[in-house]
Amino acid sequence: MIKLFKKNETASIGIGAMIVFIAMVLVAGIAASVLIQTSTTLESQAMATGTQTTQEVAGGIAVFGIEGRVATDIEALAITVRPRAGSPNIDLNQTVLLLSDGTKKVVLTFDYADTNHFNATVSATDGDVFGVHYSDLTNEEFGILVLNDPDSSLSSRTSAVMNRGDKVILTVDTTECFGGTGIAERADVSGYIYPEHGSPGVISFRTPASYSDTIYALQ
Repeated sequence: MIKLFKKNETASIGIGAMIVFIAMVLVAGIAASVLIQTSTTLESQAMATGTQTTQEVAGGIAVFGIEGRVATDIEALAITVRPRAGSPNIDLNQTVLLLSDGTKKVVLTFDYADTNHFNATVSATDGDVFGVHYSDLTNEEFGILVLNDPDSSLSSRTSAVMNRGDKVILTVDTTECFGGTGIAERADVSGYIYPEHGSPGVISFRTPASYSDTIYALQ
């Protein structure tokens, strides 16, 4: 009997150890599952963050020319832009232009509903950059004149998308934006062109001390 009891006690200890072992295996399995799920989520998040960061750093708008037209003061601006190297497509309908003359700051967007604010080809204006009905613009709008569009991505004002190789002029009526006769002499003008994704184009220039010509290269 004593030997039998000892055998039973040994069996009880063995079953307990097995239960503990099974519990440990289950806990380890659950922990592994949580770790795998967490690592998968982190990997997906890291890939999305990397893609967005690449778009923000590598993409954007570059400003490579600004001209102004003078009547009494600078009454209109023609800002020539293109995509930066490696930039994703830029939807001009989602682009915002900020301008300041030191006393007033305006926010301009493109109104695709108005046909007067868009020209898909420069030949439509006989080469006149300032013939794109800029005087019809309000203090909340800029116009678009397409200079170069190899793949016709800018052929429609409702889906004006700028991509590699494209060059566009953004027109601004400064008399509407800043009032009076436009931008006076010796004025410091600054601003940014913000695309939906990527780095903004920088605008910075000082107007001449006096106006004797009609067209001025400002940047």
